[in-house]
Amino acid sequence: MQRLLNLSIGVVVLGACAPGLPPAPSLAPIPAPVHDSLSPLTVGPLPSQQPDVEFLGELASRAPGGDVAPLDAEDVTWDIDVSTYATHPRVEYYLSYFRRIPATRLAVVLDRGARYEPMIRERFEAEGLPGDLFYLALIESGYSSDAVSRAYAVGMWQFMRGTGRGYGLRVDTWVDERRDPVKATDAAARHLRDLRERFGSLYLAAAAYNAGAGKVSRSLGKLEPVETAEPDLEDGNAAFFRLAESDLLANETRDYVPKLIAAAIIAKQPARYGIATSPVERFAYDSLVVTDPTGLDVVARLADVTLGEIRDLNPQYLRLATPPRTMSVVRLPAGTGPAVADGYAKLAPEERVQYLTHVVRKQETLTKIAANYRIPLADLRAANPKQGARPTTGTRLTIPAVAIPSALAVRATGERRPHHSAGSRTHRVRRGETLSGIAQRYRVSMTALRRANSIRNEHALRAGTRLRIPG
Repeated sequence: MQRLLNLSIGVVVLGACAPGLPPAPSLAPIPAPVHDSLSPLTVGPLPSQQPDVEFLGELASRAPGGDVAPLDAEDVTWDIDVSTYATHPRVEYYLSYFRRIPATRLAVVLDRGARYEPMIRERFEAEGLPGDLFYLALIESGYSSDAVSRAYAVGMWQFMRGTGRGYGLRVDTWVDERRDPVKATDAAARHLRDLRERFGSLYLAAAAYNAGAGKVSRSLGKLEPVETAEPDLEDGNAAFFRLAESDLLANETRDYVPKLIAAAIIAKQPARYGIATSPVERFAYDSLVVTDPTGLDVVARLADVTLGEIRDLNPQYLRLATPPRTMSVVRLPAGTGPAVADGYAKLAPEERVQYLTHVVRKQETLTKIAANYRIPLADLRAANPKQGARPTTGTRLTIPAVAIPSALAVRATGERRPHHSAGSRTHRVRRGETLSGIAQRYRVSMTALRRANSIRNEHALRAGTRLRIPG
């Protein structure tokens, strides 16, 4: 899992080489962190959490101020080993780093985490893990379910697709359960439990969570043994810090545990570091079980809340709708369950999701139409059961709108694009051409052209690029 921390109000963009958080040097004097620019990658609409782009990688201009002894506060305890390593140079570096982030921005992240804290601690403790591993999600994603790394690690716990699927998370162009705060937390708890059992150390397990168990195992095998009478009894946490002083781990992994310790120190006593947090309601919800495709907008209307509120509770549904032929759980604002269930039962199946209409052109087939809309042929057939493989020109077909994935959702899940008909056209962009001009020339919509080519920013169109022109 390749990632580094950048805290934002709505979206966290992470990556192995993410600027704004350089590795702490082990020998030379510690410099101030350096800020570079980022190109954020987000997936899907964010009606409830618009990203604060200015803060991505931003550091506060103010100096950290007077020194604050990290461990002399009363009534503050940790169930991970903070005291042994609180004065380690790498930990002190990240304490300084966090204190250079604007206190108001850190407060937003801590408040967001506080919403999920009871749920996460309860799940971790059920696996026999320390509840303070809750702070791993702070350095992974800033507690954002919308976090996506440059390596396409996704969600609050930054699972790669293969690892997520290995722990039972569904990842496709309909659903990405790495974004589901409940299911992803369950998977993270089981993954960390397995890693601790393998390495016998919480901090080595955390390093393996970041770099992979194989990498940590190989690095431990190359580490020189401790010169004691019983080297096999070396404390695993100490072994991590010996690894961190070697060149056997990537800088990101060497700094991973120091970041965790520094985050735990600050997050448990925010007022001592000038961070004013606010009371927040804990993550709570009612549930609706559905078997038909159901739009989250329909659920929002039944619950008498905004689509953003429903999407915030259900970030795993990439198309803002539940998938077909699947029993799905839709989370609802607490207290709205009975009313939503009653209203939903009164809706006809066709009223539970939106549909589009497509007029068949000459020589178009169902296969070609399905490819152009990037939907499964089976879904198109199911919506038009009386149509053959070659519908008559002028026929109006029903297109299940929620079956159309966003290009960014496809990129984030790592799914391949469907195979397109050999009749698909391409266009080589010439100097000075615009996306709107190309769309007008081929008589296709801007939306269809952008979707067919995964274009996020039309102003970044480059001469020489080949565009696929949808049918």
